[in-house]
Amino acid sequence: MSQRPYVIDEMISAKSIAARIEALCHDIRETFPKDERLVVVGLLRGSFVFIADLARELSDMDVEVDFLEASSYGDGMESSREVRILKDLRGAIEGRNVLVVEDIVDTGYTLNHVIHLLKSREPKLLRTIALLDKPARREVDFRADWIGFEIPDEFVVGYGIDYAQGNRNLPFIGKVRFTEEA
Repeated sequence: MSQRPYVIDEMISAKSIAARIEALCHDIRETFPKDERLVVVGLLRGSFVFIADLARELSDMDVEVDFLEASSYGDGMESSREVRILKDLRGAIEGRNVLVVEDIVDTGYTLNHVIHLLKSREPKLLRTIALLDKPARREVDFRADWIGFEIPDEFVVGYGIDYAQGNRNLPFIGKVRFTEEA
């Protein structure tokens, strides 16, 4: 797949993300019992930076990290609306407290599918957190329990979020702006 030339304009700074994570973790601590282990489930691949920062901020809690990989995008910019589980959890979640971590809620198909799958495994308490929410794109009636930032319908990269597997390593969230070929 040939990529169109583009530039990235910073939308949300690394400093803003860090401050928001601190506030979100305060709410997470208020929700989950402190005397029980919390299973933090990162949805790969886009959530890996977010989940790492969440886990570090929750260092005062007993946290176990697991991963699930679901895809509805492939290398494109648009959801296929067909969710595939590419990697399942390693551990059981029955009777356990679970926080599902997503990078961005767009159409809602992926997170809605994953939550139905995980609820069928009978966790004690299941909550969701997404770094970004694009309500203008929602096609499924789903809203995460916690949202880092609500953003307009823009194509974004950085902080774990990619465009054709690139730009995940940016420390900020940036808007992709396509340019004309030279």
